[in-house]
Amino acid sequence: MYRQLMGLRQLSGRTITPSARRQISNTVKEQQKLFQEDNGMPVHLKGGSKDAVLYRATMTLTVFGIGFVVYELLSAAMPKKSQ
Repeated sequence: MYRQLMGLRQLSGRTITPSARRQISNTVKEQQKLFQEDNGMPVHLKGGSKDAVLYRATMTLTVFGIGFVVYELLSAAMPKKSQ
């Protein structure tokens, strides 16, 4: 068991390295310009169509979740009549 844990420790140490393998361009300035632009759109939709889809999916799940919770609370508050 101890030997397996030591092997796992060595394996995890090898795969996680602090050095970057590829250079990633810094796009913070462009993103700041996009999100700080005053074009009348809400910030949560300025990212494009992907943000719009995520927003609508979140709102849909929220509405259905609230409806389900209200239904369950009402059904718990009014128990079935036993015969």
